Amino acid sequence: MATNISKPGRVGTGGARRSEWRSIANFTLHGLGFVGSTLLMTWGLFFLFFLALGGFSFDGFIHQLNNLTSRYVVADAARTGAFLNMFAIAHMILSAAIITFRRDRILPERKSEGERHHG
Repeated sequence: MATNISKPGRVGTGGARRSEWRSIANFTLHGLGFVGSTLLMTWGLFFLFFLALGGFSFDGFIHQLNNLTSRYVVADAARTGAFLNMFAIAHMILSAAIITFRRDRILPERKSEGERHHG
């Protein structure tokens, strides 16, 4: 039975393709992690906003959410649309601010030349 054993230090076309796919997968996973963590931080800021409106108590927080939902449910289409636009703009502004503060983490860290040959 023949086995395909590559020698250390020798990179064939299969190894180069595998390395490319690893790099693409690493970059994609890092990007998805960055977007996901930014989204969670933005939602956390909305949570903190309603918590602050409620006087930093759980009862006040729930009261503020109840107030918001009761007004949203009875609103007509124009008011609902205006609310959704306001929410989207606030979400974009908060996301842009968080991305600005985290801009050094957008791209994955590059390995130094010595680390590339060992990995």
